Amino acid sequence: MYTLLQPHLDVLLFEIIFPLMCFSDDDQVLWDEDPHEYVRKGYDIIEDLYSPRTASMDFVTELVRKRGKDNFPKFIQFIVGIFKRYGEAPLEQKPYRQKDGALLAVGTLCDKLRQTEPYKSELENMLVQHVFPEFSSPTGHLRAKAAWVAGQYANITFSDQTNFSKALHCVISGMRDPELPVRVDSVFALRSFIEACKNLDEIRPVLPQLLDEFFKLMNEVENEDLAFTLETIVYKFGEEISPYALGLCQNLASAFWKCVDTDNGDDEADDTGALAAVGCLRAISTILESISSLPHLYGQIEPYLLPIMRKMLTTDGQDVFEEVLEIVSYITTFSPTISLDMWSLWPLIMEALVDWAIDFFPNILVPLHNYISRGTEHYLTCKQPDYQQSLWSVISSLMANKNIDDSDLEPAPKLLSIVLQTCKGQVDQCVEPYLRITLDRLRGAEKSSFKCLLIEVVANAFYYNAPLTLAILQRSGFATEILTIWLQMLQEKKKSGAHANFKGEHDKKVCILGLTSILSLPAGQLPGEVLPPVFRALLELLVAYKDQLAEAAKAEEEEDEEDGDDDNMDDFETDDEDDEENPDETDESTLRKLAAQAKDFRSYSDDDEFSEDDYSDDEELDSPIDEVDPFILFMDAVTAMQATDSLRFQSLRQTLDPHYEGLANNIAQHTEQRRAEILKEQLEKQQSSTTVAS
Repeated sequence: MYTLLQPHLDVLLFEIIFPLMCFSDDDQVLWDEDPHEYVRKGYDIIEDLYSPRTASMDFVTELVRKRGKDNFPKFIQFIVGIFKRYGEAPLEQKPYRQKDGALLAVGTLCDKLRQTEPYKSELENMLVQHVFPEFSSPTGHLRAKAAWVAGQYANITFSDQTNFSKALHCVISGMRDPELPVRVDSVFALRSFIEACKNLDEIRPVLPQLLDEFFKLMNEVENEDLAFTLETIVYKFGEEISPYALGLCQNLASAFWKCVDTDNGDDEADDTGALAAVGCLRAISTILESISSLPHLYGQIEPYLLPIMRKMLTTDGQDVFEEVLEIVSYITTFSPTISLDMWSLWPLIMEALVDWAIDFFPNILVPLHNYISRGTEHYLTCKQPDYQQSLWSVISSLMANKNIDDSDLEPAPKLLSIVLQTCKGQVDQCVEPYLRITLDRLRGAEKSSFKCLLIEVVANAFYYNAPLTLAILQRSGFATEILTIWLQMLQEKKKSGAHANFKGEHDKKVCILGLTSILSLPAGQLPGEVLPPVFRALLELLVAYKDQLAEAAKAEEEEDEEDGDDDNMDDFETDDEDDEENPDETDESTLRKLAAQAKDFRSYSDDDEFSEDDYSDDEELDSPIDEVDPFILFMDAVTAMQATDSLRFQSLRQTLDPHYEGLANNIAQHTEQRRAEILKEQLEKQQSSTTVAS
């Protein structure tokens, strides 16, 4: 095909393709008569599918990627020729539209130009000579194109930093341009400049005006890129954004309603509005995250966001449900207290979960966890509505539904565990129904990660109240069976010797607390033959937990050291020149790299070591058990048994072989070390609070 095409390529490229890339009569009419539509078409993915201009850009990109040696220098020479003619022509005869097409070509080919000599070294010079002057062009479309091209090259290494600053300030000025498309392209470019900006002092002085221009623009157009640029600014400035946080959220909330209220009869407007609405909510989330150390601000912002949360936690908000839940999560996590207004969202979340939102259960888990753990008293005492009953009704109906897949239900046992951990001694009436529904689901459970979570409900119940839990299990005839399943799961190993179940630190800790509570039961309550396997399982678990904590601490240390080296990665570039002579051949070094990656991946999958089940955001959720040291709890239980029932203690010791004796000594030593560390921490805390007080 290429052989047939080659003789005609020059005509195709310079007489058909390039003119399609230039600003046209139709563009001018739309620019003058309906600038909003001009902007919408320019940023609409669907429009791109039907756009001859986008097709032309794609053709040029593929041509220089696959057949670059023949065509790339020739095409760039052609573009340079246009730049030169434009520069030499008198003002009234300048080929403005051709210059627009040439700038579009340079922006489209930015990846290739940034990787290929001799062009790579000339990029800064090209920007200064041919792009920057157009920031003050008498022609609006060239001012817009200059902003866009500058954004494409914002992250190159500038030898003269004043050139970066000049471009940045020209782009910021472009946000006040009289022509709407110039303002929008300038905002789009600004995002790239802010991401590339090493010294934020360049932007700090103009930040208030910048935000002001943003909101004027957001009132004029619905464009998700506006909100995404705002998100980048908030992310970059972090806490510094706090003086503007309230105003930002107010403006974003207004912009959100404007996007949602766009003409519902128009599908295209709906798509644009929906994307822009998501952008507004994402920007709000970024603001809420950036002010996490200033909790008093949440109370001020909450009233402006409540109407959005109330409306969008119903079926009206299915397209933005995840984003709204994230906002609910931030407010319930960082507000000094959870307000009654925020509690009014609980029934909406529960209704959605039962009716249609099971796919969002992991997102729903976070705010529900916050309600229970940060508003425990209200959760326990309020009867109108009855939150305890509401939670039980939803969880029991979901867990009893055999048509719901195990993996979709994983947050359900987590919620039961959260209640047992958070409300210790205050929800005795829940223990039996919680255990019953858990054991019913365990019978048919197949996925090991889900079985672990169900067993953890039992472990949490033992930690909550061991005698009560044991009595319930014995009454239902399940006590021996559940302990057998639990101990078997603890013993299961992978080929590597690592534990197959209860992989996370939190999972291991929950098991340790549950089994230690069983160990602490009076002799008469527990069959004698159960104690030795429980004790051995505990020793193995404690050692595994200790090792995992040490590994995590070491990894964190290494990560901190590596963070300093990340900047060097900016120089890493790929070059697909090798495609050119024969696109079917790939160079040897690429193949070697791919083979090494495949080998790494295989070494994981062969041994089932690498699994998404190993990683979970739930490790991040706070829990009352965070304050409990499992080593001290275990050693205190053993010491208590030794003091109150020495015969039982002696017979238990005799069941240990040398391996378990070694583990027991290891744990005893580590526990003493932990006691010393905790004491030291407490003393340091006392000293620092005394210093602050004086």
